[in-house]
Amino acid sequence: MRAAAPALGIVVMLAMAACAPTAPTAQHTSAAPTVSPRATTSTKVPVTKPPPRPRVIVSGFRAADGTVVTLARFTGPVRYRLHCGSQDPGPAALPVVRAGPGIGGGERRKLLAAFNGGFLLSAGAGGYEQEGHIISPLRPGLASLVIDGPGTARIGIWGAGLPQPHEAVFSVRQNLQPLVRHGQASPAAADWAVWGATLGGGEYVARSALGENAAGELIYAASMSTTPADLAAALVHAGARTAMELDINPEWVQLDIMGRKGGLRAAIPGQVRPADQYLAGWTRDFITVLAG
Repeated sequence: MRAAAPALGIVVMLAMAACAPTAPTAQHTSAAPTVSPRATTSTKVPVTKPPPRPRVIVSGFRAADGTVVTLARFTGPVRYRLHCGSQDPGPAALPVVRAGPGIGGGERRKLLAAFNGGFLLSAGAGGYEQEGHIISPLRPGLASLVIDGPGTARIGIWGAGLPQPHEAVFSVRQNLQPLVRHGQASPAAADWAVWGATLGGGEYVARSALGENAAGELIYAASMSTTPADLAAALVHAGARTAMELDINPEWVQLDIMGRKGGLRAAIPGQVRPADQYLAGWTRDFITVLAG
């Protein structure tokens, strides 16, 4: 009898398993379809540099003799305009040109700077053309500032690659031989006596010059007490490939720059003329630098 007990236990367990309630069948739920990530292609957006803005960058150069020359580089989209002075060229030009002794209202709104021109025309240092009108004959071999109709300017030697064939010359200001040529000071720069009669007959007087670098930017250089050699050295240091002397002596050397809050300020230490002289009107020719 004891031997049969285990078998009975097994039967009971099977019967109980058979009588146990059936486990509920799990309801089928439709899972959301698996979406593979969409293939994307990486597209680089080109970075556009902001256009350069017109600026006047002022710096100083100390020559070996201690002379300090003020440098002003005109960079960005700028243009230039030659103005006639009330006395020089004066009556010979005033009836036929538009840019006269003072800076007009439309020009003032774009004004960045203004600086002096060259010698009196009576000094015989070169010719003068403004807005297509030749006031004094242009002479070959002389350093020349050439401005076209839109206001682009460059410096070169008249008759030696300047002007180019079919070049639209609008205004020309000549003054003496080149001060810098091919990136080097002219040998004549060492002889200060050939660069104009000075006030009091001294070597160190107020002098100014204008150069052009390889990028086509103009660079103005001046000091109230310097030599032609120091001007040339300053311009070469600043990157000028070619340059010409402008006017000399204290009354005529002038660089005025538009300040951040408006109004012109004198840029050369010790310059004697008021900073607004080109706004009010001036007796001598000068050049304005305008935002392009």
